[in-house]
Amino acid sequence: MRKMETKQIIWEELNISNDFLFGKVMQNPELCKELLQRILPDLMIERIEYPELQKSINMNMDAHSVRLDVYVKDDRETVYDIEMQVSDTKELPKRSRYYQGMIDLQLVDAGQHYKKLNKSYIIFICLFDLYGKGRHIYTFANTCKEDNSILMGDEAVKIFLNADSAMNDVSRELKAFLDYVSGQMPEDSYVEKLEEAVQEARKNREWRHEYMTLLMRDQENVEKGREQGILGMISALRDLDIPDSIILQKLQEKFFLTKEESQKYLSR
Repeated sequence: MRKMETKQIIWEELNISNDFLFGKVMQNPELCKELLQRILPDLMIERIEYPELQKSINMNMDAHSVRLDVYVKDDRETVYDIEMQVSDTKELPKRSRYYQGMIDLQLVDAGQHYKKLNKSYIIFICLFDLYGKGRHIYTFANTCKEDNSILMGDEAVKIFLNADSAMNDVSRELKAFLDYVSGQMPEDSYVEKLEEAVQEARKNREWRHEYMTLLMRDQENVEKGREQGILGMISALRDLDIPDSIILQKLQEKFFLTKEESQKYLSR
């Protein structure tokens, strides 16, 4: 019961920087379209669509499943994947590459020509500066190393936004959104709409239940991974003929287990 109460408090305190809540708020097409326009002001987006089948991609049982925060396409068939990222997991560039590959495989059916691949944007909204240069925005498109005026032409763009910046390098509108993501409340009509949407989302009992279910599932996966790590360590140390008394001590130190918990693992 205590765990469930803790999750409920967490839900009531969620803000736009939570990836689950962000995805729900962005189900409003007008809010999502305006965000894309603030990030990509040179594009003229008339409308967006939500391709339901693309929201979760799992190629096979051995591949990493991909649960996209926000996946939409516009009236020109350009596709956008927008991800909210709170912590620096040190693998975002590689993850953006993986997401791009998975999305491309979904866009082209077997036997179709590569020309069918849509123009795409993979966008990460980060609460930290991934590249450490103080910028609000880092945009990457494939160019020729010998002559950067030559574009590769694959029409794949990756953008990393940084909410933790003081540089004057983006529009006032985009800065207002990034300030809001970082926990501020700037005077901006769009930000006000987002805040209203966040408040309404918190009242949605179905979404709260979905969030809690996903949270519990994630915690179970973490526990399973931890248990596998413990058992793997025991097996490796025993293969080296390390005495159980030493293994017992190592388990307590590395995994913060009690002596009784460690002994239960040793007795399996």
